[in-house]
Amino acid sequence: MSTDASDLSESQRQILRVLANLYQERGEPVAARLIAADLDRNPGTIRNKMPELMAVGVVESVAGPTGGYEPTEAGFAMLDRDPDTEREDITVAQGFDRLDVPVQRIRLVNVHHPTESRAWVSFETSVPGIGVGDPVVVGPTPKTDLVVAGEVHATTGTDDRLLLDVARMEAPVVDDAI
Repeated sequence: MSTDASDLSESQRQILRVLANLYQERGEPVAARLIAADLDRNPGTIRNKMPELMAVGVVESVAGPTGGYEPTEAGFAMLDRDPDTEREDITVAQGFDRLDVPVQRIRLVNVHHPTESRAWVSFETSVPGIGVGDPVVVGPTPKTDLVVAGEVHATTGTDDRLLLDVARMEAPVVDDAI
């Protein structure tokens, strides 16, 4: 069955994201209790949501004493991830606090506007404690050394996406790239 991110509720997306993170860390099926601990929820709540995720084809159940749940290829695709690619954490700085968190994507919006440049920063995990008006620096990214600095304009209720009013972006320019 084909589905896209808009077919899932925010709660379902959170569960899928945490499942994928834990599965990539552990390399084995993930128990509902581990997902619940990460999301600060009851394991029964997680088990009750799994049939919905299995019905849309983004999660599989694995039976047995070491069983649990695994994200499917469709689940990884929905998260825009390649399950075989090694992830690298990117530093996010808020004030004087530095966090090494997996950044999934930096998507620039309004770059053509002379006074408003914004970027959505999507994380693979929740980053609580960052709110509207906070100054944030993201980067450098692994391949291009891009650094994006700005002020948080908006956040999502799940603390895994920030909309930044970009104050500055930097990346080294290599002569061979021009």
